[in-house]
Amino acid sequence: MSDEKVTGPASYFPSIEKKYGQPIAHWMSELDKVADRKHMEQVAYLKDTFGIGHGHANALVGWFRQHRES
Repeated sequence: MSDEKVTGPASYFPSIEKKYGQPIAHWMSELDKVADRKHMEQVAYLKDTFGIGHGHANALVGWFRQHRES
């Protein structure tokens, strides 16, 4: 077992899953639907469509963009 502390956007994932009742894979699938949009447009999509708070939406989009565009 690792004692490494998770940092960055992924540090929000446990609370996102708990609060919104969906695994992170679900949110990545939702972001696939708007992959052609700019960062803040993707954040707005999550906020407006699903009621996700700004910090959580921003963390999801940050992770999505970092891992989908590399």
